[in-house]
Amino acid sequence: MSVIRTAIDDKSDLYQANRESMEDKLRQLHEQHDIAVAGGGERYIARHRKRGRLLARERINLVLDEDSAFLELSPLAGYGSKFTVGASVVTGIGVVEGVECVLVAHDPTVKGGTTNPWTMKKSLRANDIALKNRMPLISLVESGGADLPTQKDIFIPGGQSFRDLTRLSAAGIPTIALVFGNSTAGGAYIPGMSDFVVMVDQQAKVFLGGPPLVKMATGEDADEQSLGGAQMHARTTGLADFFAVDEHDCVRIGRNIVKRLNWKKKGPAPIGEGLPPRYDEEELLGIAPSDLKVPFDPREVLARFVDDSDFDEYKPLYGTSLVTGWAQLGGYPIGILANARGVLFSEEAHKATQFIQLANRANTPLIFMHNTTGYMVGEKYEQGGIVKHGSMMINAVSNSTVPHISLIMGSSYGAGNYGMCGRAYDPRFLFAWPSAKSAVMGPAQLAGVLSIVGRASAQGRGEVYDEEQDAAMRAAVEAQIEAESLPMFMSGHVYDDGLIDPRDTRTVLGLCLSAIHNGPVEGASGYGIFRM
Repeated sequence: MSVIRTAIDDKSDLYQANRESMEDKLRQLHEQHDIAVAGGGERYIARHRKRGRLLARERINLVLDEDSAFLELSPLAGYGSKFTVGASVVTGIGVVEGVECVLVAHDPTVKGGTTNPWTMKKSLRANDIALKNRMPLISLVESGGADLPTQKDIFIPGGQSFRDLTRLSAAGIPTIALVFGNSTAGGAYIPGMSDFVVMVDQQAKVFLGGPPLVKMATGEDADEQSLGGAQMHARTTGLADFFAVDEHDCVRIGRNIVKRLNWKKKGPAPIGEGLPPRYDEEELLGIAPSDLKVPFDPREVLARFVDDSDFDEYKPLYGTSLVTGWAQLGGYPIGILANARGVLFSEEAHKATQFIQLANRANTPLIFMHNTTGYMVGEKYEQGGIVKHGSMMINAVSNSTVPHISLIMGSSYGAGNYGMCGRAYDPRFLFAWPSAKSAVMGPAQLAGVLSIVGRASAQGRGEVYDEEQDAAMRAAVEAQIEAESLPMFMSGHVYDDGLIDPRDTRTVLGLCLSAIHNGPVEGASGYGIFRM
Protein backbone atom coordinates (compact mmCIF):
# COMPACT_ATOMS: atom_id res chain seq x y z
CA MET A 1 0.00 0.00 0.00
CA SER A 2 1.17 3.56 -0.77
CA VAL A 3 -1.47 5.63 0.95
CA ILE A 4 -0.89 9.38 0.80
CA ARG A 5 -0.26 10.98 4.20
CA THR A 6 -1.96 14.33 4.57
CA ALA A 7 -0.39 17.43 6.07
CA ILE A 8 -3.53 19.58 5.90
CA ASP A 9 -4.38 21.52 9.04
CA ASP A 10 -7.99 22.60 8.61
CA LYS A 11 -7.71 24.87 11.65
CA SER A 12 -4.84 26.98 10.28
CA ASP A 13 -5.33 30.60 9.18
CA LEU A 14 -4.10 29.78 5.65
CA TYR A 15 -6.56 26.92 5.26
CA GLN A 16 -9.46 29.04 6.54
CA ALA A 17 -8.54 31.93 4.22
CA ASN A 18 -8.35 29.56 1.24
CA ARG A 19 -11.70 28.04 2.13
CA GLU A 20 -13.41 31.43 2.48
CA SER A 21 -12.04 32.48 -0.92
CA MET A 22 -13.25 29.28 -2.57
CA GLU A 23 -16.69 29.52 -0.96
CA ASP A 24 -17.01 33.07 -2.29
CA LYS A 25 -16.11 31.89 -5.80
CA LEU A 26 -18.65 29.07 -5.49
CA ARG A 27 -21.39 31.54 -4.54
CA GLN A 28 -20.66 33.50 -7.71
CA LEU A 29 -20.70 30.28 -9.73
CA HIS A 30 -24.06 29.22 -8.27
CA GLU A 31 -25.54 32.59 -9.16
CA GLN A 32 -24.65 32.03 -12.80
CA HIS A 33 -25.95 28.46 -12.69
CA ASP A 34 -29.25 29.77 -11.37
CA ILE A 35 -29.46 32.14 -14.36
CA ALA A 36 -28.89 29.22 -16.73
CA VAL A 37 -31.55 27.08 -15.03
CA ALA A 38 -34.02 30.00 -15.18
CA GLY A 39 -33.84 29.87 -18.98
CA GLY A 40 -35.92 32.63 -20.54
CA GLY A 41 -37.33 33.73 -17.20
CA GLU A 42 -40.71 33.45 -15.47
CA ARG A 43 -42.73 35.07 -18.27
CA TYR A 44 -41.59 32.65 -20.97
CA ILE A 45 -41.65 29.64 -18.66
CA ALA A 46 -45.27 30.44 -17.78
CA ARG A 47 -46.16 30.78 -21.45
CA HIS A 48 -44.48 27.47 -22.22
CA ARG A 49 -46.34 25.70 -19.42
CA LYS A 50 -49.63 27.25 -20.54
CA ARG A 51 -49.15 25.38 -23.81
CA GLY A 52 -48.91 22.13 -21.85
CA ARG A 53 -45.20 21.70 -22.53
CA LEU A 54 -42.44 20.38 -20.29
CA LEU A 55 -39.23 22.36 -19.71
CA ALA A 56 -35.92 21.16 -21.17
CA ARG A 57 -34.53 19.89 -17.86
CA GLU A 58 -37.86 18.22 -17.01
CA ARG A 59 -37.68 16.32 -20.29
CA ILE A 60 -34.12 15.25 -19.51
CA ASN A 61 -35.09 14.09 -16.01
CA LEU A 62 -37.89 11.93 -17.43
CA VAL A 63 -35.62 10.36 -20.04
CA LEU A 64 -32.93 9.47 -17.49
CA ASP A 65 -33.08 6.43 -15.23
CA GLU A 66 -34.65 7.29 -11.89
CA ASP A 67 -32.19 8.60 -9.27
CA SER A 68 -29.27 8.44 -11.73
CA ALA A 69 -26.70 11.19 -12.08
CA PHE A 70 -26.68 13.82 -14.83
CA LEU A 71 -23.35 15.47 -15.58
CA GLU A 72 -24.30 18.78 -17.21
CA LEU A 73 -21.79 20.12 -19.71
CA SER A 74 -20.91 23.74 -20.51
CA PRO A 75 -23.70 25.21 -18.32
CA LEU A 76 -22.16 28.70 -18.46
CA ALA A 77 -21.87 28.87 -22.26
CA GLY A 78 -22.52 32.43 -23.39
CA TYR A 79 -21.42 34.00 -20.10
CA GLY A 80 -20.17 37.54 -20.74
CA SER A 81 -21.93 37.76 -24.11
CA LYS A 82 -25.23 39.40 -25.05
CA PHE A 83 -26.90 35.98 -24.98
CA THR A 84 -28.52 34.25 -22.02
CA VAL A 85 -26.13 32.17 -19.90
CA GLY A 86 -26.59 28.54 -20.91
CA ALA A 87 -26.97 29.39 -24.62
CA SER A 88 -30.56 28.11 -24.99
CA VAL A 89 -29.57 24.45 -24.85
CA VAL A 90 -28.88 21.90 -22.10
CA THR A 91 -26.25 19.24 -22.75
CA GLY A 92 -24.82 16.50 -20.59
CA ILE A 93 -24.19 12.84 -19.87
CA GLY A 94 -26.74 10.59 -18.20
CA VAL A 95 -27.85 6.98 -17.95
CA VAL A 96 -30.89 5.79 -19.94
CA GLU A 97 -31.98 2.17 -19.50
CA GLY A 98 -28.52 1.43 -18.10
CA VAL A 99 -26.76 3.02 -21.10
CA GLU A 100 -24.58 6.12 -20.76
CA CYS A 101 -25.79 8.64 -23.33
CA VAL A 102 -25.11 12.21 -24.37
CA LEU A 103 -28.29 14.32 -24.20
CA VAL A 104 -28.89 17.62 -26.01
CA ALA A 105 -32.14 19.45 -25.15
CA HIS A 106 -33.17 22.78 -26.67
CA ASP A 107 -34.62 25.28 -24.21
CA PRO A 108 -37.63 26.81 -26.00
CA THR A 109 -38.10 29.43 -23.25
CA VAL A 110 -34.97 31.24 -24.53
CA LYS A 111 -35.89 32.87 -27.85
CA GLY A 112 -37.79 29.77 -28.93
CA GLY A 113 -34.72 27.56 -28.49
CA THR A 114 -33.02 29.23 -31.44
CA THR A 115 -29.36 28.55 -32.13
CA ASN A 116 -26.89 31.38 -31.52
CA PRO A 117 -23.08 31.17 -31.83
CA TRP A 118 -22.68 29.85 -28.28
CA THR A 119 -25.47 27.30 -28.77
CA MET A 120 -23.55 26.06 -31.78
CA LYS A 121 -20.24 25.74 -29.91
CA LYS A 122 -21.92 23.97 -27.01
CA SER A 123 -23.86 21.56 -29.23
CA LEU A 124 -20.83 20.72 -31.37
CA ARG A 125 -18.85 19.98 -28.22
CA ALA A 126 -21.58 17.56 -27.09
CA ASN A 127 -21.48 15.84 -30.49
CA ASP A 128 -17.71 15.51 -30.20
CA ILE A 129 -17.99 13.92 -26.76
CA ALA A 130 -20.52 11.42 -28.10
CA LEU A 131 -18.24 10.46 -31.00
CA LYS A 132 -14.92 10.29 -29.11
CA ASN A 133 -16.41 8.28 -26.24
CA ARG A 134 -18.75 6.08 -28.32
CA MET A 135 -21.95 7.17 -26.58
CA PRO A 136 -25.47 7.21 -28.07
CA LEU A 137 -26.74 10.75 -28.72
CA ILE A 138 -30.30 11.71 -27.77
CA SER A 139 -31.59 15.03 -29.13
CA LEU A 140 -34.63 16.49 -27.36
CA VAL A 141 -35.79 18.86 -30.06
CA GLU A 142 -37.81 22.05 -29.83
CA SER A 143 -36.07 24.84 -31.67
CA GLY A 144 -36.96 27.61 -34.06
CA GLY A 145 -33.69 27.07 -35.93
CA ALA A 146 -31.02 29.71 -36.36
CA ASP A 147 -30.98 33.02 -34.51
CA LEU A 148 -31.19 34.97 -37.77
CA PRO A 149 -29.48 38.20 -36.64
CA THR A 150 -26.33 36.12 -35.96
CA GLN A 151 -26.57 33.96 -39.09
CA LYS A 152 -23.11 35.06 -40.28
CA ASP A 153 -21.58 33.39 -37.22
CA ILE A 154 -23.56 30.16 -37.35
CA PHE A 155 -24.41 29.38 -40.98
CA ILE A 156 -21.00 27.98 -41.98
CA PRO A 157 -20.12 26.10 -38.75
CA GLY A 158 -23.76 25.03 -38.42
CA GLY A 159 -23.38 22.49 -41.18
CA GLN A 160 -21.01 20.55 -38.95
CA SER A 161 -23.87 19.62 -36.61
CA PHE A 162 -25.55 17.65 -39.40
CA ARG A 163 -22.27 16.16 -40.54
CA ASP A 164 -21.68 15.01 -36.95
CA LEU A 165 -24.98 13.13 -36.87
CA THR A 166 -24.11 11.19 -40.00
CA ARG A 167 -20.60 10.43 -38.74
CA LEU A 168 -21.95 9.16 -35.45
CA SER A 169 -24.30 6.87 -37.35
CA ALA A 170 -21.51 5.71 -39.67
CA ALA A 171 -19.40 4.89 -36.59
CA GLY A 172 -22.21 2.66 -35.29
CA ILE A 173 -23.17 5.13 -32.57
CA PRO A 174 -26.97 5.48 -32.39
CA THR A 175 -28.59 8.91 -32.78
CA ILE A 176 -32.13 9.42 -31.49
CA ALA A 177 -34.33 12.48 -32.06
CA LEU A 178 -37.29 13.04 -29.73
CA VAL A 179 -39.19 15.88 -31.40
CA PHE A 180 -41.34 17.79 -28.89
CA GLY A 181 -41.93 20.95 -30.92
CA ASN A 182 -40.46 22.95 -33.78
CA SER A 183 -37.62 21.45 -35.79
CA THR A 184 -37.67 23.84 -38.68
CA ALA A 185 -35.47 25.10 -41.51
CA GLY A 186 -31.94 23.74 -40.99
CA GLY A 187 -33.14 22.19 -37.74
CA ALA A 188 -35.31 19.80 -39.77
CA TYR A 189 -32.13 17.88 -40.56
CA ILE A 190 -31.74 16.84 -36.91
CA PRO A 191 -34.54 14.27 -37.23
CA GLY A 192 -33.74 13.91 -40.92
CA MET A 193 -30.25 12.62 -40.12
CA SER A 194 -30.96 10.73 -36.89
CA ASP A 195 -31.23 6.94 -36.76
CA PHE A 196 -34.48 6.97 -34.77
CA VAL A 197 -37.18 9.64 -34.74
CA VAL A 198 -40.13 10.07 -32.37
CA MET A 199 -42.65 12.89 -32.93
CA VAL A 200 -45.30 14.24 -30.58
CA ASP A 201 -48.81 14.65 -32.02
CA GLN A 202 -49.92 18.28 -32.56
CA GLN A 203 -46.60 19.58 -31.17
CA ALA A 204 -43.83 18.30 -33.44
CA LYS A 205 -43.35 20.31 -36.62
CA VAL A 206 -40.58 19.33 -39.03
CA PHE A 207 -40.29 21.26 -42.28
CA LEU A 208 -37.72 23.20 -44.28
CA GLY A 209 -40.08 26.14 -44.78
CA GLY A 210 -43.01 27.16 -42.59
CA PRO A 211 -46.28 28.59 -43.93
CA PRO A 212 -44.97 32.19 -44.29
CA LEU A 213 -41.92 31.10 -46.29
CA VAL A 214 -43.97 28.73 -48.44
CA LYS A 215 -46.42 31.55 -49.16
CA MET A 216 -43.61 33.86 -50.18
CA ALA A 217 -41.75 31.27 -52.26
CA THR A 218 -44.65 29.53 -54.01
CA GLY A 219 -47.82 31.48 -53.24
CA GLU A 220 -49.23 28.32 -51.66
CA ASP A 221 -51.40 28.48 -48.52
CA ALA A 222 -50.51 25.62 -46.18
CA ASP A 223 -50.96 24.95 -42.48
CA GLU A 224 -48.23 23.73 -40.17
CA GLN A 225 -49.65 20.26 -39.60
CA SER A 226 -49.99 19.55 -43.31
CA LEU A 227 -46.48 20.82 -43.94
CA GLY A 228 -44.70 18.98 -41.16
CA GLY A 229 -46.88 17.66 -38.35
CA ALA A 230 -46.33 14.33 -36.61
CA GLN A 231 -49.39 12.73 -38.23
CA MET A 232 -48.19 13.66 -41.70
CA HIS A 233 -44.65 12.42 -41.13
CA ALA A 234 -45.87 9.19 -39.55
CA ARG A 235 -48.38 8.41 -42.33
CA THR A 236 -47.01 10.08 -45.46
CA THR A 237 -43.23 10.67 -45.46
CA GLY A 238 -42.18 8.01 -42.97
CA LEU A 239 -39.80 10.48 -41.30
CA ALA A 240 -41.46 9.72 -37.96
CA ASP A 241 -40.51 6.18 -36.94
CA PHE A 242 -42.70 6.44 -33.87
CA PHE A 243 -45.82 8.51 -33.21
CA ALA A 244 -46.25 9.77 -29.63
CA VAL A 245 -49.60 10.98 -28.31
CA ASP A 246 -47.97 13.35 -25.80
CA GLU A 247 -44.61 14.24 -24.28
CA HIS A 248 -44.61 11.49 -21.67
CA ASP A 249 -45.38 8.95 -24.40
CA CYS A 250 -42.47 10.35 -26.41
CA VAL A 251 -40.15 9.85 -23.44
CA ARG A 252 -41.43 6.29 -22.94
CA ILE A 253 -40.79 5.43 -26.58
CA GLY A 254 -37.35 7.03 -26.49
CA ARG A 255 -36.35 4.99 -23.45
CA ASN A 256 -37.60 1.83 -25.17
CA ILE A 257 -35.45 2.60 -28.20
CA VAL A 258 -32.36 2.75 -25.98
CA LYS A 259 -33.39 -0.47 -24.22
CA ARG A 260 -33.51 -2.28 -27.58
CA LEU A 261 -30.08 -1.08 -28.76
CA ASN A 262 -28.29 -4.06 -27.19
CA TRP A 263 -25.54 -1.58 -26.27
CA LYS A 264 -22.34 -2.89 -24.72
CA LYS A 265 -19.20 -1.09 -23.58
CA LYS A 266 -16.03 -1.92 -25.49
CA GLY A 267 -13.59 -0.69 -22.88
CA PRO A 268 -12.24 -2.79 -19.98
CA ALA A 269 -14.36 -3.04 -16.84
CA PRO A 270 -13.14 -1.69 -13.48
CA ILE A 271 -10.57 -3.93 -11.81
CA GLY A 272 -10.82 -2.64 -8.25
CA GLU A 273 -13.46 -2.19 -5.59
CA GLY A 274 -13.54 1.59 -5.92
CA LEU A 275 -12.91 2.20 -2.23
CA PRO A 276 -13.59 5.81 -1.15
CA PRO A 277 -10.68 8.10 -0.22
CA ARG A 278 -9.49 8.06 3.38
CA TYR A 279 -9.79 11.84 3.72
CA ASP A 280 -12.78 14.15 3.72
CA GLU A 281 -13.63 15.72 0.35
CA GLU A 282 -14.82 18.81 2.24
CA GLU A 283 -11.16 19.61 2.87
CA LEU A 284 -10.67 20.26 -0.86
CA LEU A 285 -12.23 23.69 -0.34
CA GLY A 286 -9.20 24.91 1.63
CA ILE A 287 -6.34 23.44 -0.41
CA ALA A 288 -6.06 25.77 -3.42
CA PRO A 289 -4.67 29.16 -2.30
CA SER A 290 -6.59 32.34 -3.06
CA ASP A 291 -3.29 33.73 -4.42
CA LEU A 292 -2.25 31.52 -7.34
CA LYS A 293 1.37 32.57 -6.87
CA VAL A 294 1.40 30.39 -3.74
CA PRO A 295 2.09 26.74 -4.65
CA PHE A 296 0.23 23.81 -3.12
CA ASP A 297 0.85 20.07 -3.02
CA PRO A 298 -1.40 18.25 -5.55
CA ARG A 299 -0.98 15.04 -3.55
CA GLU A 300 -3.39 16.58 -1.03
CA VAL A 301 -5.95 16.77 -3.84
CA LEU A 302 -5.20 13.23 -5.02
CA ALA A 303 -5.63 11.95 -1.47
CA ARG A 304 -9.24 13.16 -1.58
CA PHE A 305 -10.38 11.69 -4.89
CA VAL A 306 -8.41 8.54 -5.81
CA ASP A 307 -9.54 5.16 -4.49
CA ASP A 308 -8.44 4.53 -0.90
CA SER A 309 -6.08 7.57 -1.20
CA ASP A 310 -3.62 5.06 -2.68
CA PHE A 311 -1.04 6.53 -5.09
CA ASP A 312 2.14 4.92 -6.48
CA GLU A 313 4.38 7.85 -7.33
CA TYR A 314 6.69 7.59 -10.34
CA LYS A 315 10.17 9.24 -10.17
CA PRO A 316 9.36 11.09 -6.90
CA LEU A 317 12.91 12.47 -6.54
CA TYR A 318 13.31 13.65 -10.15
CA GLY A 319 11.60 16.63 -11.79
CA THR A 320 9.85 17.35 -8.51
CA SER A 321 7.67 20.23 -9.72
CA LEU A 322 5.62 17.64 -11.63
CA VAL A 323 4.01 14.77 -9.70
CA THR A 324 3.39 11.60 -11.73
CA GLY A 325 2.09 8.20 -10.71
CA TRP A 326 -0.53 5.48 -10.79
CA ALA A 327 -3.84 5.14 -8.97
CA GLN A 328 -7.41 3.94 -9.43
CA LEU A 329 -10.66 5.88 -9.52
CA GLY A 330 -13.91 3.97 -9.26
CA GLY A 331 -11.88 0.83 -9.86
CA TYR A 332 -10.48 2.13 -13.17
CA PRO A 333 -6.66 2.34 -13.46
CA ILE A 334 -5.39 5.87 -14.14
CA GLY A 335 -2.11 7.67 -14.64
CA ILE A 336 -1.79 11.14 -13.15
CA LEU A 337 0.34 14.17 -14.06
CA ALA A 338 -0.04 17.04 -11.58
CA ASN A 339 1.85 20.33 -11.33
CA ALA A 340 3.39 20.86 -7.89
CA ARG A 341 5.30 24.14 -8.07
CA GLY A 342 4.12 25.83 -11.23
CA VAL A 343 7.17 25.97 -13.48
CA LEU A 344 8.11 23.09 -15.79
CA PHE A 345 11.85 22.49 -16.26
CA SER A 346 13.66 20.10 -18.62
CA GLU A 347 13.59 17.36 -15.96
CA GLU A 348 9.80 17.61 -15.67
CA ALA A 349 9.44 17.46 -19.45
CA HIS A 350 11.60 14.30 -19.64
CA LYS A 351 9.68 12.71 -16.78
CA ALA A 352 6.30 13.51 -18.33
CA THR A 353 7.33 12.23 -21.76
CA GLN A 354 8.44 8.87 -20.41
CA PHE A 355 5.41 8.55 -18.14
CA ILE A 356 2.99 9.25 -21.00
CA GLN A 357 4.70 6.57 -23.09
CA LEU A 358 4.38 4.08 -20.23
CA ALA A 359 0.68 4.85 -19.83
CA ASN A 360 0.16 4.25 -23.53
CA ARG A 361 2.03 0.95 -23.32
CA ALA A 362 -0.26 -0.07 -20.44
CA ASN A 363 -3.48 1.24 -22.10
CA THR A 364 -4.13 3.44 -19.07
CA PRO A 365 -6.12 6.72 -19.23
CA LEU A 366 -4.34 9.86 -18.06
CA ILE A 367 -5.55 12.68 -15.82
CA PHE A 368 -3.73 16.03 -16.11
CA MET A 369 -4.05 18.35 -13.09
CA HIS A 370 -3.03 21.90 -14.05
CA ASN A 371 -1.33 24.48 -11.87
CA THR A 372 1.47 25.73 -14.08
CA THR A 373 2.94 29.05 -15.18
CA GLY A 374 4.58 27.32 -18.16
CA TYR A 375 8.07 26.20 -19.15
CA MET A 376 11.07 27.90 -17.54
CA VAL A 377 12.73 30.77 -19.42
CA GLY A 378 16.15 32.39 -19.10
CA GLU A 379 19.61 32.02 -20.64
CA LYS A 380 20.59 29.02 -18.54
CA TYR A 381 17.43 27.10 -19.40
CA GLU A 382 17.38 28.06 -23.07
CA GLN A 383 20.97 26.85 -23.41
CA GLY A 384 19.98 23.72 -21.50
CA GLY A 385 17.46 22.86 -24.22
CA ILE A 386 14.10 23.79 -22.66
CA VAL A 387 12.60 24.31 -26.14
CA LYS A 388 13.58 20.77 -27.21
CA HIS A 389 12.49 19.20 -23.96
CA GLY A 390 9.18 21.05 -23.74
CA SER A 391 8.55 20.04 -27.35
CA MET A 392 9.14 16.40 -26.42
CA MET A 393 6.47 16.59 -23.75
CA ILE A 394 4.01 18.30 -26.09
CA ASN A 395 4.79 15.69 -28.77
CA ALA A 396 4.02 12.91 -26.29
CA VAL A 397 0.73 14.53 -25.26
CA SER A 398 -0.26 15.20 -28.88
CA ASN A 399 0.27 11.65 -30.06
CA SER A 400 -0.89 9.76 -26.98
CA THR A 401 -4.03 7.80 -27.84
CA VAL A 402 -5.19 6.72 -24.40
CA PRO A 403 -8.06 8.92 -23.17
CA HIS A 404 -7.05 12.14 -21.42
CA ILE A 405 -8.99 14.12 -18.81
CA SER A 406 -7.81 17.58 -17.75
CA LEU A 407 -8.60 19.38 -14.52
CA ILE A 408 -7.47 23.01 -14.15
CA MET A 409 -7.09 23.69 -10.43
CA GLY A 410 -5.01 26.88 -10.53
CA SER A 411 -2.90 28.56 -13.20
CA SER A 412 -2.66 27.16 -16.71
CA TYR A 413 -0.45 29.59 -18.60
CA GLY A 414 1.45 29.57 -21.86
CA ALA A 415 2.84 26.39 -23.36
CA GLY A 416 2.34 24.77 -19.96
CA ASN A 417 -1.35 24.61 -20.88
CA TYR A 418 -0.38 22.70 -24.02
CA GLY A 419 2.02 20.32 -22.31
CA MET A 420 -0.64 19.56 -19.69
CA CYS A 421 -3.23 18.73 -22.35
CA GLY A 422 -5.28 21.93 -22.55
CA ARG A 423 -8.31 22.29 -24.81
CA ALA A 424 -6.24 22.47 -28.02
CA TYR A 425 -4.87 18.98 -27.28
CA ASP A 426 -8.27 17.33 -27.39
CA PRO A 427 -8.78 15.84 -23.92
CA ARG A 428 -11.91 13.72 -23.73
CA PHE A 429 -13.10 16.01 -20.93
CA LEU A 430 -11.79 19.23 -19.39
CA PHE A 431 -13.14 20.71 -16.17
CA ALA A 432 -11.92 23.56 -13.98
CA TRP A 433 -12.21 24.64 -10.38
CA PRO A 434 -13.48 28.18 -9.67
CA SER A 435 -9.90 29.02 -8.66
CA ALA A 436 -8.56 28.40 -12.18
CA LYS A 437 -7.00 30.92 -14.54
CA SER A 438 -5.79 30.40 -18.08
CA ALA A 439 -4.00 32.74 -20.50
CA VAL A 440 -0.82 33.23 -22.54
CA MET A 441 0.82 34.46 -19.33
CA GLY A 442 -0.09 36.28 -16.12
CA PRO A 443 -1.63 39.77 -16.48
CA ALA A 444 1.35 41.62 -14.94
CA GLN A 445 3.86 39.69 -17.04
CA LEU A 446 1.96 40.30 -20.27
CA ALA A 447 1.57 44.02 -19.56
CA GLY A 448 5.25 44.20 -18.62
CA VAL A 449 6.33 42.60 -21.90
CA LEU A 450 4.27 45.12 -23.88
CA SER A 451 5.83 47.92 -21.85
CA ILE A 452 9.37 46.71 -22.54
CA VAL A 453 8.64 46.38 -26.27
CA GLY A 454 7.05 49.84 -26.39
CA ARG A 455 9.98 51.40 -24.52
CA ALA A 456 12.51 49.79 -26.85
CA SER A 457 10.54 50.94 -29.90
CA ALA A 458 10.47 54.55 -28.64
CA GLN A 459 14.21 54.48 -27.96
CA GLY A 460 14.84 53.10 -31.45
CA ARG A 461 12.98 56.08 -32.92
CA GLY A 462 14.91 58.49 -30.68
CA GLU A 463 11.75 59.53 -28.83
CA VAL A 464 11.16 60.14 -25.13
CA TYR A 465 9.01 57.38 -23.68
CA ASP A 466 5.72 58.56 -22.19
CA GLU A 467 5.75 57.06 -18.68
CA GLU A 468 2.24 58.27 -17.85
CA GLN A 469 0.82 56.65 -20.96
CA ASP A 470 2.81 53.49 -20.18
CA ALA A 471 1.28 53.26 -16.70
CA ALA A 472 -2.22 53.67 -18.13
CA MET A 473 -1.53 51.02 -20.78
CA ARG A 474 -0.21 48.56 -18.23
CA ALA A 475 -3.23 49.05 -15.97
CA ALA A 476 -5.65 48.60 -18.87
CA VAL A 477 -3.90 45.50 -20.20
CA GLU A 478 -3.66 43.92 -16.74
CA ALA A 479 -7.38 44.49 -16.18
CA GLN A 480 -8.25 43.04 -19.59
CA ILE A 481 -6.10 39.92 -19.21
CA GLU A 482 -7.30 39.38 -15.65
CA ALA A 483 -10.93 39.45 -16.84
CA GLU A 484 -10.25 37.21 -19.84
CA SER A 485 -8.36 34.60 -17.81
CA LEU A 486 -11.07 34.17 -15.16
CA PRO A 487 -12.74 30.75 -15.07
CA MET A 488 -16.28 31.95 -15.87
CA PHE A 489 -15.01 33.82 -18.94
CA MET A 490 -13.19 30.70 -20.16
CA SER A 491 -16.19 28.48 -19.42
CA GLY A 492 -18.50 30.95 -21.16
CA HIS A 493 -16.42 30.49 -24.30
CA VAL A 494 -16.73 26.67 -23.98
CA TYR A 495 -12.98 26.33 -23.45
CA ASP A 496 -13.82 23.79 -20.75
CA ASP A 497 -16.72 21.44 -20.12
CA GLY A 498 -17.76 23.20 -16.95
CA LEU A 499 -16.65 24.66 -13.63
CA ILE A 500 -17.03 22.22 -10.76
CA ASP A 501 -17.09 22.41 -6.98
CA PRO A 502 -13.76 20.89 -5.80
CA ARG A 503 -15.77 18.57 -3.54
CA ASP A 504 -17.34 17.03 -6.67
CA THR A 505 -13.99 16.19 -8.25
CA ARG A 506 -14.15 12.44 -7.56
CA THR A 507 -17.76 12.19 -8.76
CA VAL A 508 -17.18 14.17 -11.96
CA LEU A 509 -13.94 12.39 -12.89
CA GLY A 510 -15.54 9.04 -12.07
CA LEU A 511 -18.50 9.73 -14.38
CA CYS A 512 -16.08 10.76 -17.13
CA LEU A 513 -13.96 7.64 -16.73
CA SER A 514 -17.02 5.44 -16.93
CA ALA A 515 -18.17 7.28 -20.06
CA ILE A 516 -14.74 6.91 -21.66
CA HIS A 517 -14.90 3.14 -21.28
CA ASN A 518 -17.84 2.90 -23.65
CA GLY A 519 -15.12 2.74 -26.29
CA PRO A 520 -11.85 0.82 -26.41
CA VAL A 521 -8.87 2.15 -24.46
CA GLU A 522 -5.77 1.66 -26.59
CA GLY A 523 -2.35 3.27 -26.34
CA ALA A 524 -0.28 4.71 -29.16
CA SER A 525 2.03 2.44 -31.12
CA GLY A 526 4.24 5.27 -32.34
CA TYR A 527 5.10 8.94 -31.93
CA GLY A 528 6.48 11.80 -33.96
CA ILE A 529 10.23 12.44 -34.03
CA PHE A 530 11.55 13.48 -30.61
CA ARG A 531 14.39 16.04 -30.50
CA MET A 532 16.41 14.41 -27.75
